Amino acid sequence: RLVESGGGLVHPGGSLRLSCLHSGQTHISNYVIGWLRQAPGRAREFQGAISRSGANVLYADSVKGRFTISRDNAKNMVYLQMNSLRPEETAVYYCAASSWINIDPGNYDWWGQGTQVTVSS
Repeated sequence: RLVESGGGLVHPGGSLRLSCLHSGQTHISNYVIGWLRQAPGRAREFQGAISRSGANVLYADSVKGRFTISRDNAKNMVYLQMNSLRPEETAVYYCAASSWINIDPGNYDWWGQGTQVTVSS
């Protein structure tokens, strides 16, 4: 089970840090964890993903240099640091588990419930 937290309202140009906690019998280190978002009326969109060890991270071009994904396997946590946020990035943000790093939301096997991020002045 994955549980996101840390969403909220932020001004354009502001920052938020989202957290993804894994609970269950398996350990989070068994999974690639991705962050994806879904805005109203739009399909789920890949933001980035981190390998099991954290050594490799893949980002969507639109967030490179602004978003950072990290993980702390000892705490069963994965994080998404978002800087310089834009109004068009308002969406529900999800963490999700996969067997490999990839950009296709259909390849992520199980998902958290999501956390709302609103970027507005």
